Amino acid sequence: MEKKNDKLMIIIAGLVIGVIAAGLAFLGNPKNMGFCIACFIRDTAGGLGLHKAPPVQYIRPEIIGIVIGSFCAAFAKKEFSSKGGSAPMTRFVLGFFAMVGCLMFLGCPFRMILRLAGGDMNAIFGLVGFVIGIFCGIFFLKNGYSLKRTYSLTAGEGYWMPIIEVVIFALLLIKPAFILFSEEGAGPGAMHAAVGISLAAGLVVGVLAQRTRLCMVGGMRDLVLFKETRLLWGFIAILVAALITNLVLGGFKFGFAEQPVAHTDGLWNCLGMLLVGFACVLLGGCPLRQLIMSGEGNADSAVTVLGLLVGAAFCHNFGLASSGEGPTPAGKVAVIIGIVVVALIGVVNTYVKEKAPAKEAA
Repeated sequence: MEKKNDKLMIIIAGLVIGVIAAGLAFLGNPKNMGFCIACFIRDTAGGLGLHKAPPVQYIRPEIIGIVIGSFCAAFAKKEFSSKGGSAPMTRFVLGFFAMVGCLMFLGCPFRMILRLAGGDMNAIFGLVGFVIGIFCGIFFLKNGYSLKRTYSLTAGEGYWMPIIEVVIFALLLIKPAFILFSEEGAGPGAMHAAVGISLAAGLVVGVLAQRTRLCMVGGMRDLVLFKETRLLWGFIAILVAALITNLVLGGFKFGFAEQPVAHTDGLWNCLGMLLVGFACVLLGGCPLRQLIMSGEGNADSAVTVLGLLVGAAFCHNFGLASSGEGPTPAGKVAVIIGIVVVALIGVVNTYVKEKAPAKEAA
């Protein structure tokens, strides 16, 4: 009975999130981008001046809301716990390269689902690559991959991420001169729902995702390893709800060409999401899940989010991010390097055994 209730809860959460995501696009967010963790972290990086790409500069309240919503839900249920120390720099690098893959595809796993719900068939290539990447990660999991255990940290350590998000929200409201905003009509950064609506949407998604442990990477991983479909049903529900909402609101456009904030290079859509799936399995969760865990007090997930943020800034400062015109040559090289680096991380943390500490001389 408990498993049935859990499945029903995650389906209901997915339906609500799907409607919210499609509704945000109707209310001003870029099409097929009611929610995109990667794109919104990229926009926030631009808003904070970490990159100078004018089309993608806006502090996204949805990201702030997700972290604060997760924090509030975890705190209320006494699940907030300051912990960390599980290979933080490795997690930073994995987060960095996960963002490289996302910005090759132009979306995170969440947006991949929303692009499919909006009729963008280019996302099918991304889905294929994503599944392949997850299988690559599962290969290492089955052979003993581990970033070792986390440790309890001082109580204040887990509060830093929610505090930082509150400060960033204050900067969005105050609008000091060093905070950047895309000019009207300049690109996706200039397209956004009202601040209050975006924040409220993020809070709701943060609470629901925290309570249900929603994670697309986790859903596919659990299906393969344990034949468990509970988490996957959440994303199926998001797809269905967003699709129906798009059809009702006129946000559905079937095909490959001229899709919003997307390109038609199937190979690199596939390879970009392969890198994302691979890196996220080794991290233990997708970008959405990392935000949720950072709100729960997990410092390792907070470091991963910083890796995503730095990766986004790096991609736009050095011409790695794709555009509607397609991938860049530098971006293609970065994705290949990313796949190699992530594979090496898998090898090192699976097959390279730690030496026992030498005994002190008498």
